[in-house]
Amino acid sequence: MAVRAVRGAIQVDSDDRQEILDGSAELVSAVLKRNDLTPDDIISIVFTATPDLTAEFPAYAARLLGLTDVPLLCASEIAVPGALPRTLRLLAHVETDRPRSALRHVYLRGASALRTDLPQ
Repeated sequence: MAVRAVRGAIQVDSDDRQEILDGSAELVSAVLKRNDLTPDDIISIVFTATPDLTAEFPAYAARLLGLTDVPLLCASEIAVPGALPRTLRLLAHVETDRPRSALRHVYLRGASALRTDLPQ
């Protein structure tokens, strides 16, 4: 079994606790579904939020989804002028037999503009 990394991002509408929880849950769920992964396949997830999102930890949404024994970390994305606002990102480390080329990174809502080179 290989260790692989899967990326994803989602833009939320506002710095609202429920928006952050819902967006984070949607992102984690989409990463799992599009890559045929189960919670047991996840080694760890690093979440980042743009500096304009402070109402909740994105990792809390993963806990609410049942990822209670997966190491999770939240960090702030660097404040680059002109960067996409209100964006949550994740980097999930997973165990999978799939080759790197078969993994599907997930960019949802406005965050799809970050990776126009990837199939949605």
